[in-house]
Amino acid sequence: MTDRFRSGAGRLCLDFIRTLRYRGTPSESEELPDAAAWGAWIDQLGPFPAPVHPASAQEARALREAVHELLTESTVRPAIRQRLNRFAALPVPAPSLTSSGELRWQASDPASAMLAMLARDALDLVTSPEFARVRPCAGETCGALFLDTSRPGTRRWCSMDVCGNQAKKSTYRAKATAS
Repeated sequence: MTDRFRSGAGRLCLDFIRTLRYRGTPSESEELPDAAAWGAWIDQLGPFPAPVHPASAQEARALREAVHELLTESTVRPAIRQRLNRFAALPVPAPSLTSSGELRWQASDPASAMLAMLARDALDLVTSPEFARVRPCAGETCGALFLDTSRPGTRRWCSMDVCGNQAKKSTYRAKATAS
C-alpha cells in the first residue's frame, strides 16, 4: 500500500503544509477536505497506534494556513501568532511503555494533540538555525517547502523522485527538440 500523503520535507510541520497541494497554482488541491482525511493524515504521519477519528478538519486547515504564513511571510500578523500559540498550548501526546517494551503515544484527544505537536514543531523551526535552510521547491507547479539538509545547502526540489525528475525530463525534452 502506498502512502496517501506526501512526507519527507524534513520536518513534520513542512509535511503538514503540503496538504494544500500545488499551493498557489491553478492545480491547487485540498488534501484535508473533511475529518476523515485529517484522521487519515494523523494515522499516516502521527505517533498514535490506533486510528484517529477527529470531529472536524477545520482547525487543522486553520493551523496549516497559520504555519504557512509563519514560514513564508516576513511579518506574522498578531491573529496568526495568537492562533499558533493557542494550538501550541494544547496538551501533547505522552509516551508510555507497554509490557512488551514498545513505546506508545497516548492522548485523550489525539487530533488536538497532533495540532499541538504541529504548532510546536513550526515554532521550533522558525526560531532555529534550520529555518535558514527552508526552501521552496523549484518545481514549476509544486509550491511545497522543504528543509534542505544537503551538505552544500543547494538542494532545489522537494523530491528528486518527483519534482527533480520532472524538471530533468523537461530539460532533456527541450534540448532534444532544439537539436
